[in-house]
Amino acid sequence: MKHFNRTATRNTIGLDLSDRMSVYFVVDHQGGFAGEGRLPTNPAAFKKHFGSLEPALVALETGTHSRWASRVISACGHEVLVGNARELKPIFETMNKTDRNDAQKLARLARVDPKLLHPIEQRSEEAQVDLTTLRARSALVEVRTKLILHVRGTVKPFGKRIPDCSAPAFHFRAAECIPEELSPALQPVLDTIAALTALIREYERKVDGISEEKYPETKRLQQVAGVGPLTALAFVLTIGDPRRFRHSRQVGVYFGLTPRKNDTGESHPQLRITKAGDGCMRTLLVGAAHYILGPFGPDTDLRRFGKALAQRGGKNAKKRAVVAVARKLAVLLHRLWITAEDYRPLRTQQRTHVESTN
Repeated sequence: MKHFNRTATRNTIGLDLSDRMSVYFVVDHQGGFAGEGRLPTNPAAFKKHFGSLEPALVALETGTHSRWASRVISACGHEVLVGNARELKPIFETMNKTDRNDAQKLARLARVDPKLLHPIEQRSEEAQVDLTTLRARSALVEVRTKLILHVRGTVKPFGKRIPDCSAPAFHFRAAECIPEELSPALQPVLDTIAALTALIREYERKVDGISEEKYPETKRLQQVAGVGPLTALAFVLTIGDPRRFRHSRQVGVYFGLTPRKNDTGESHPQLRITKAGDGCMRTLLVGAAHYILGPFGPDTDLRRFGKALAQRGGKNAKKRAVVAVARKLAVLLHRLWITAEDYRPLRTQQRTHVESTN
């Protein structure tokens, strides 16, 4: 990405992306109106339009088309700012919301102070392709889960209950418990669940191959109990460049694992987490936290930290402990990645022991 002198007399363009037609609004270096228009939302139209313009600052929001659009516009010699749509939502939600108004707001915010857009860094095209493999597997798991719940719920009114079992084994166990009269309706569903399980395993083999061939750093992250190949690869691909964060603790904020704030005066309400950033990655981190705090989790600093929080009691203490462990896990994984250190499960205990013996 090219970076230009912000004091130069260049235009600033706000671009509101839509599926078919996108709207742009242009202001000059003094904030005056310098043009507007519409163009088809496709790479060829963008290349033709932006390739004919003098270098400018182009602002757009995150969305379905933002990745390819930012790459095409940047290749035409412009500086591109991709604003965080979640952060801009309160600003753009007005009684007079139109594509033109949104484009104008993007242009004027970018001209005055680009930080107001909460700009994000787009991951590379190769990383996006690899991440698509993880997302495809996640979609299959979600469909399988819905079908499993459907089967479990269907047999209950007939006085049957399918025993608890893992998702990969469900189609075997369920076949033994389905009433004969329901077999014509549910057997095809079980066959579909079996097929999905086979596809999910195939995707998991692909994930292992991608990790070993392209991202050897994932091995270091898998030293942490509860972090498998899926979580490690998703973490690496979602972050991209670990040095984009000055401090590891910022990673917890990036994945939306920190509480919202709405402090006014003496009021400091306890709010839910922001849920900003990548939802799939946040789900994987929370899943790993459940394992760490569960019956099979080994004794580690993370487990002790979470257990101590849960024992404090109070409303939703266990849920808050899981989220807190997930947040600290994200910080730990980033730290291991950027320092290339070996993971020490009981580092705090070891440090305390050394200090006590000195």
